[in-house]
Amino acid sequence: IAILFAMLKLKPTPFCFLDEIEAALDDANIDNFAEYLRGYSRSTQFVVVTHRKGTMERCDCLYGVSMAEKGVSRMVSLKLRGDG
Repeated sequence: IAILFAMLKLKPTPFCFLDEIEAALDDANIDNFAEYLRGYSRSTQFVVVTHRKGTMERCDCLYGVSMAEKGVSRMVSLKLRGDG
């Protein structure tokens, strides 16, 4: 994670896709990671694949798939923060 943020600081990109990058972190470090990610989101748009509650609580939008009944998948989207 540190190498990723060091590369983004050196050469920012407009878009970054992260897949379960914070899976091994404990809850306290999930909070630190999410706040750090929020700071970088001013210049880079992040798509984060995660199952961690702390990361999902700090995002702008959630997209997912729910299976309320066996064999029937349903797309779910939720906007958590306004644009100002």
